[in-house]
Amino acid sequence: MSTTPISATLAQTDRDAVLQAITTIKQKLPFLVDLSADDRKTLPKMGDKSRAFVSKALEVAAQNPEFLPRSFDLDEMRKDVQLFEALYPVLLSLTQLQELVDDTSLAVGSEAYAAALQVYNYAKASGQGAGLDTVVAEMGKRFTRKPVKVESKEPML
Repeated sequence: MSTTPISATLAQTDRDAVLQAITTIKQKLPFLVDLSADDRKTLPKMGDKSRAFVSKALEVAAQNPEFLPRSFDLDEMRKDVQLFEALYPVLLSLTQLQELVDDTSLAVGSEAYAAALQVYNYAKASGQGAGLDTVVAEMGKRFTRKPVKVESKEPML
């Protein structure tokens, strides 16, 4: 992990602009779908090897349409392949952006949590009598654990 602390702010206008850009992206891709977990599991996946296979199959189908049944929609297959290829660089770019946002959020959250722990420890150590007892007690609730249930090991009769 980077040892350089993050020292930045995100102005409300910049945040709004980023959210508007995301809204614009969604508007430009009105055909996006939201699959269930079960749908994701059951669908065949197209990775790098499958991309070559699909490309070759489209080429074969386009050059030899006579062996395909009339119900086979070659134009729809072509559109699906073209859309996949058009979306692929967008997916890569958005994935990279999401990883950067996730990593930055994790790092800055960690920094904030570490600072909060310091505040809590300082308040516990030197805050007595300064009117901080209630606040320190409230903050301490974060660290209380639920009692672990002990299972009876007595044999059942």
